[in-house]
Amino acid sequence: MIIVENAILRHPEFQFAEPVSFTIERGEHLVFIGPNGGGKSLLAQMITGRYPLKSGKISYEFSSSYVYENIKFIAFRDTYGTADSSYYLQQRWNSQDREESPLVSEIFACISGDSLSAKLYRLFDMDAMLGKQLVLLSSGEMRKFQLTKALLKHPRILMIDNPFIGLDHSSRRQVSDLLDELSRTGEVQIIMLLSKAEEIPDFITHVISVDGMRCRGKTARKDFRPPLIQMPLIEELSPPVDTFSSDFCVQDKTLSDKKKSDTVIDLHEVSIRYGSRTILDSLSWTVKRGEKWALLGANGSGKSTLLSLVCADNPQAYSCDISLFGFRRGSGESIWEIKKRIGYVSPEMHRAYSENLPAIEIVASGLYDTVGLYRRPRSEQFSVCEWWMKILEISDLRNRSFLQLSDGEQRMVLLARAFVKDPELLILDEPMHGLDSYNRLLVKSLIEAFCRRPEKTLIMVTHYQEDLPKCITQTLTLQ
Repeated sequence: MIIVENAILRHPEFQFAEPVSFTIERGEHLVFIGPNGGGKSLLAQMITGRYPLKSGKISYEFSSSYVYENIKFIAFRDTYGTADSSYYLQQRWNSQDREESPLVSEIFACISGDSLSAKLYRLFDMDAMLGKQLVLLSSGEMRKFQLTKALLKHPRILMIDNPFIGLDHSSRRQVSDLLDELSRTGEVQIIMLLSKAEEIPDFITHVISVDGMRCRGKTARKDFRPPLIQMPLIEELSPPVDTFSSDFCVQDKTLSDKKKSDTVIDLHEVSIRYGSRTILDSLSWTVKRGEKWALLGANGSGKSTLLSLVCADNPQAYSCDISLFGFRRGSGESIWEIKKRIGYVSPEMHRAYSENLPAIEIVASGLYDTVGLYRRPRSEQFSVCEWWMKILEISDLRNRSFLQLSDGEQRMVLLARAFVKDPELLILDEPMHGLDSYNRLLVKSLIEAFCRRPEKTLIMVTHYQEDLPKCITQTLTLQ
């Protein structure tokens, strides 16, 4: 049992609009649900004791032992691994800089095995991951790893932020079935943080709505009615995304002087290996200018590795037969000349942003393809950044520090960064991670409108078919 009574946080920047009170009874399984920036993560951190209280109190049935031993919280960023300051965007692909990353087997060697561990290993095919370094895990594999590690510590309460993000369809079903079984056996009490009402599992007994930094109280699952979603109106913006003048964009003027190739990506018999593991095996793929591709495949199938070759982040590209924008890799084009043409967002990029800069500067860093802002943009460039933030309805976040935003708000800022230079090639790797239902529709509408522009090329990765925009015409599925 957890009793929260008139709790007010001491932290001056993270605060609810009013005192928080509710009770979680033994045997209840809850969802904290609400929009991005509504306060779900803050509520979870209040319960786990990350932020001390200014007044009120929180009582636990297990008050005789430490809270962290009884409550395990898998936060949004845990999907991407430990977000420490030493991590950088290309680390996953640079073998020299991965030497300090432990193997999955080394982590689990510290946790005693039992019947639950055997079940988890079998369910998530963990044996196939044991020989991998943590930094090489895909976001879906990392989610399975974090869930297994938390459950093997036998917490009394398991709290998970958006448990299904990064997981393919089969893995989402596996996780749902596992949590359902654990809830019925009483082995653990489950609390989820969700942004989408349609993802609430059947075993959930109660819902707590969190919106506008207010905790709306506990409701029985059968009585919960999600709010209606207002459709975003991208088409009514002025100027419209699909017709605005190129003079308004901040493209590098040197790019317009270069001859545009009809072929944006050309891979011929490309193979990528790490030690004894083959990630891509003799893959050939051609993407023509103006095509719209969905890149699909199960967790760990090599999607992010493939994109690392396209985005010039993987050093193995130099030993492969790869041409980008008509230039053979290794023939003189620098990685920065390639990146000038690409707008990009991914789980790896989200993890790499650990600088606490104002949101407007995070957006502006997309002009220079840097993680962080090391050159001061001109005033007209800042105006374009503000315009894209307006498109994504995050203008009010302009001066907010990036690391003080919710995970969903951070993702919206990184999406504005991807669009800001009006790229020739837009690469969106799981762009909807952590977004609420409204923002998913907003981003989907923006992609549709942007891709109506002449000669825009799109590659999008997602495990949710409903997130794919209608403009998608071709699909590459990795096995």
